[in-house]
Amino acid sequence: MPRTVDHDLRRSQIADALVRFAAREGLHAVTMRSVAAEAGVSLRLVQYYFHDKAQLMHGALEHLERRSHERWAARLARLPARPSLRAVLESFVAEALPTDEPSRAFHRVWTSYAVLAMTDPDLAAQPFVEGPNRLERQLTEILRQAQADGELPPDLDPQAEATRLIALGHGVGTSVLVGQRDAESAQRILSYHLDWLLRRPGSGHRSD
Repeated sequence: MPRTVDHDLRRSQIADALVRFAAREGLHAVTMRSVAAEAGVSLRLVQYYFHDKAQLMHGALEHLERRSHERWAARLARLPARPSLRAVLESFVAEALPTDEPSRAFHRVWTSYAVLAMTDPDLAAQPFVEGPNRLERQLTEILRQAQADGELPPDLDPQAEATRLIALGHGVGTSVLVGQRDAESAQRILSYHLDWLLRRPGSGHRSD
């Protein structure tokens, strides 16, 4: 019998190859042929799944977003059945920091996409901007629910706080990538912000 091909898996493998290559050589050096070589497949196969370089770049960016959400979901799954808001937010900021080689590769490539999106309107509109927008909505809902449960004060703006937390995570994460600070000091900065957010008067903060 002919072997059944898992097309989603094959797409993921090709996208992973782009991320590995771009993390090592830079996003500017990516070509269809270089990704095929990195993945150990033929150029024709890459072209079967991604018809041109633009489609490949877009597909890899969407793949990066999925991987990030999967890693955060995995962190959340390791928490107790009813985790505190602090634990949920700590899992988020942990994912925002490049603390090992896989996460550094992810953040290097994601930052390269951010620079590319500044001059590529199509990439900026879809999928680059929509990815952070989805994350912002998810984090806003978490904060809104915590507010309803009394873990945050009623005068807090969940959307503004979600936006601020994402921006802070991106900024501090980039400072680690460029060597301005190490991962430990970056973690202290983000923990300091969580202390401020969760210990505001009337927040009803509870610890693990």
